[in-house]
Amino acid sequence: MDHPLLDLINARIAEAEKDGAFDNLEGAGKPLPPCDDPENALINRVIRENGAVPEFVSLGRELRKLREELAEETDRTRRHQLLKDMSMLEARIDLSRKAFTR
Repeated sequence: MDHPLLDLINARIAEAEKDGAFDNLEGAGKPLPPCDDPENALINRVIRENGAVPEFVSLGRELRKLREELAEETDRTRRHQLLKDMSMLEARIDLSRKAFTR
């Protein structure tokens, strides 16, 4: 089943082409830059341009903070909780990294 707005989208694109909206675009007539991951190229570019990072990177930052907190913590109960939290974060990082590389 097609998207319900597909006909409208195609009509708008055709109208824009007819009106010359796509003439004189930057890079027109030049080959596309090489891309290692063509299926995800657009989403990767948008993410990169907006300063986003993969989930495993942000989780790694959280893990670093927990390690710093653990180094300064003296309460055994709190240290135990921090170690559990760190273990869970390490598992999430591993899963996130595997999902990212697929």
